[in-house]
Amino acid sequence: MNAEPPWIRPSQPRRPVRTGLVVAGAMVLLCCVGVAGLAAWNLQAVTRAAGPVRLTADGFLRQLTTGDTTGAYEQLCADSRSRWSKIGFTSWVRTPPTVQDYEIVDVAVTSRRGRPQGTVTVRLTRDSGTTEQRDLSIVTEDGGWRVCGDPY
Repeated sequence: MNAEPPWIRPSQPRRPVRTGLVVAGAMVLLCCVGVAGLAAWNLQAVTRAAGPVRLTADGFLRQLTTGDTTGAYEQLCADSRSRWSKIGFTSWVRTPPTVQDYEIVDVAVTSRRGRPQGTVTVRLTRDSGTTEQRDLSIVTEDGGWRVCGDPY
């Protein structure tokens, strides 16, 4: 009479260590996927920014060499425009020896606090014949790229 009914299963032993390891492994895998995704997104943002950073620097320097100081002034970031008036910027740019030609040597884009920023190394040729190498800082502002700092 002590026979168990056929519909009852025998109990299985609990394995809390194995369950804990499976859960911990799943959490580590999820974290690795999240970190890899964030790194890929950051790399994409930096890689895509190299072209626009170069174009911004090229446009700015082209305007300087052709004498369009108003157009060049408009490409400055808000911080630089707060330090330079249009008249002050124009007189500074037109003070001899002026920039006659330029060559973009290198474009580097990095990410700081999740925001891409660029540094464009240029070789400036002055009307006196001298050349010098400068770094232009390019930052994102108002949905576009702007030259920031003292341009040269």
